Amino acid sequence: MDPAIRRQTLADTLRRSALRVPDRLGVACGATRWSYRELHAASERLAAGLAARAIGRGDRVAVLARNSHGFVALRYALMRLGAVMVPINFMLQADDVAFILNHAGARMLACDSGMADIARKAAAAAPGVADFLWLPSEDQTAPIDGMANALALIEAGGAAPSEGPDSFDVAQIVYTSGTESRPKGVQLTHDAILWQYVSCMVDASIAGDDVTVHALPLYHCAQLDVFLGPSIHAGGVNVVTAKPLPENIFRLIERERATSFFAPPTVWIAMLRSPAFDGADLASLTKGYYGASIMPVEVMREMARRMPAVRLWNLYGQTEIAPLATMLGPADQLRKPGSCGRAVLNVETRVVDDHMADVQPGEIGEIVHRSPHLMTGYYRDEARTAEAFRGGWFHSGDLATVDEEGYISVVDRKKDMIKTGGENVASREVEEAIYRLDGVSEVAVIGVPHPRWVEAVVAVVVPKDGAALDPKRVLEHAHGVLAGFKVPKRVVIAEALPKNPSGKILKRQLRDEHLADFG
Repeated sequence: MDPAIRRQTLADTLRRSALRVPDRLGVACGATRWSYRELHAASERLAAGLAARAIGRGDRVAVLARNSHGFVALRYALMRLGAVMVPINFMLQADDVAFILNHAGARMLACDSGMADIARKAAAAAPGVADFLWLPSEDQTAPIDGMANALALIEAGGAAPSEGPDSFDVAQIVYTSGTESRPKGVQLTHDAILWQYVSCMVDASIAGDDVTVHALPLYHCAQLDVFLGPSIHAGGVNVVTAKPLPENIFRLIERERATSFFAPPTVWIAMLRSPAFDGADLASLTKGYYGASIMPVEVMREMARRMPAVRLWNLYGQTEIAPLATMLGPADQLRKPGSCGRAVLNVETRVVDDHMADVQPGEIGEIVHRSPHLMTGYYRDEARTAEAFRGGWFHSGDLATVDEEGYISVVDRKKDMIKTGGENVASREVEEAIYRLDGVSEVAVIGVPHPRWVEAVVAVVVPKDGAALDPKRVLEHAHGVLAGFKVPKRVVIAEALPKNPSGKILKRQLRDEHLADFG
C-alpha cells in the first residue's frame, strides 16, 4: 500500500482545510488577506521555489522573522517539502543566532527586512548557511538584495515535488531559551505536533468558527503550535500581527470581530491598564487564553469584572511536549485559582518525589509526563536527553503540588525556588501575596545572594499609574499576610519589568541587576 494513503503531516492539515473551506479567510496580516485556497496555493508555490533552490526533506531552514503572512506560508511550505523548520528568537544577539545556525546545521536562513542585518552577521559565522530567503512583513517593506524573494517565488508558480515527509519525520527543532549557557534543540516530529493539536482542539476548544488574533511571536511554540496550527487544522480565521501592543490588539479584535486571543498574564495586565481599554469594543471576544505563568488571582477577578463575556483557559506546558501538557478550564478559574489544571487528552502527568513515587496531596514534587506529544530528544545531545527521560518519564523541571481532585499547582521551577535561611520560599506565593495590595500592577520576586541567608527574597514592584507605592508600604502589607521568612528582605519600585517578546518576565535579568544588593 502506498504510504501516502494514510499519511498525516502538518502540510496535510492545511491542504485538507483548503479542500473543506476554500473560500474562508485563512490569514489576515496587514493588507494581505488570503483565503484557505490562496494560503494553500501560496505555500505550494513557495515549496516549489524552495525545491528549485535545493531545499528538500531533512534540510534545516532557520527562520529569524516577526509574525507575518510570509512566516505562515513558509511554515507550511517547509512542512510540504519535509524540511525541518528552526524558528529563532528575534531578540537574540548575532552570536547566539550563529550558535543555533551551526548547531542545527541550517542550510538556509529566512528573515524579514527588519532582521536582515543581524541575519547576515550571524550567517557570516555559520558557514553551513548557503542561501537566504526574504520574507514579507505585516507592513510593506522592500525585498533585500542578494536574498531569494518569497513573494517572487510564490508569484512564479510551479509545482511542489510529489514526495513529502513521513508522519514520523522531524518537523521542527525549537531551541529553548534555557538556563544553561547554551540552548537545547528540541526535536518535534509531525505526529507529535499533530497529537498535540488534537489535545488543543478538544481541551482548549479551538474550533473552525474561531477568529483568532495571533500577536505573540510565532517563533515560540505556544503561539505557533497551540493556536495557529490547530486553528488552521480546524479551518479557523487567523489574524496575524507582529505588534502585541494593547491598542493594536484592541483594533484588530474590533475590526475582525475576533473571538479568541492568547497572551501571557503580563500582556493581559497591559491591556487592562491601557487608557484605550474602556473605549475598546471587545464584545466579540469570548475565549481568552493565558500561559507562561499563573494569572494572579486579583487580576483574574478584575478580568471577570471588566471582561465578563470572556471565558478563560490556563494552558501549561513546555517546548519539549509540543508544548501543551495540562489545562485549567473556564469553570475552574476561580474554583481552583493558581492551578494549571489536569493533564490534557493525550498526556499522562504525575507529581513525583526524588524516588519517582507519587507525592501526597499538598506535598511538593516534580511534574513528569508521558505523551505522544513529547520530543524525540535534544538534537545532538544524548546526555541531556537521557537525563530528561530518566525513569521512563519526561522530567519537566517544574515543582508542583497536587490536590485531592488531581489538580496541579506549579510552585516554581526547581531553579527558581528561593532557599533562604534553610527554608524554601516559592516566589509565586510571595508574588500572589503582594498582588493583593491595592496599587500593584506587576510584581516579580527573585532570590539574590546574601552573606547571612544564602539567598534573600527581593520583590520588584511596578505600581499602577497614579498609585502611591513605596517599599515601606509593600513590606508592611507583606508582613501582614506572609510568614516572616517569606517577607522580602528588599522591595524595589520599578517603572517596568524586563520581558521577552512572548511577555515572559526575565527573572534572570532581574537577578543580574540585583546581584550586588547585599554585597
